[in-house]
Amino acid sequence: MRLRLPEERPTEPPTGYKIAHPVLSQDGTRAGFTGVSLGGAQPYGVLDEARCVYGLRHRVPHRRCDCGFHCVHERATAEAMLCTAEYRAAALLEVSVLGAYIRFEQGFRYARQRVRSATLGPCECGAVAAALADAGWGRPGWRGLAAACAGCVRGRTSLSLASFARLAGEGLRARAGSGVVIPPVDLGVSELIAEAALLQARLDWFQTRLARLDGQGGPG
Repeated sequence: MRLRLPEERPTEPPTGYKIAHPVLSQDGTRAGFTGVSLGGAQPYGVLDEARCVYGLRHRVPHRRCDCGFHCVHERATAEAMLCTAEYRAAALLEVSVLGAYIRFEQGFRYARQRVRSATLGPCECGAVAAALADAGWGRPGWRGLAAACAGCVRGRTSLSLASFARLAGEGLRARAGSGVVIPPVDLGVSELIAEAALLQARLDWFQTRLARLDGQGGPG
């Protein structure tokens, strides 16, 4: 006799937690996430349906396969994964488990999900994240993103947390997690001179750009 798992019929979707990397489409019109382990090669949207990563034609999740979305029951369990070196740049997601699912001791494996919120860790320098910037890696057609403060964005492709949430759609909430708030520093004479030189260089650059625009018939 084959044992059957007990069926659950919750009145509302269960909540789970997972970690994933934010990604931006090549044309900059869509945002989503990619997993950190099984299925990491297939980016997914905020509201999406799982597909078998082995290309098998069966319903997801299947009892004899590893396919499907994965999440854990406890937020603290997902946060603990962010301590490892390879996952430091990942975001913490809160998800609604939709469709068929298989419950395990630590979490769920399931067919569909809605990502409700994404919490970004600090910038690599330790400051609170102000944006998501090009992380230097990606998938075909997708650019990996990582949390960055305003000072570390520099010339990289980036977008604000609000812009990422808007592109992702479906009411996603994207917010910055913990980090260091850099306080103002009392500068000495040499530091002030260096700051003044930097500001003068930036002013010269803006004046040059304005002169070019004026010469091209742009706004004065």
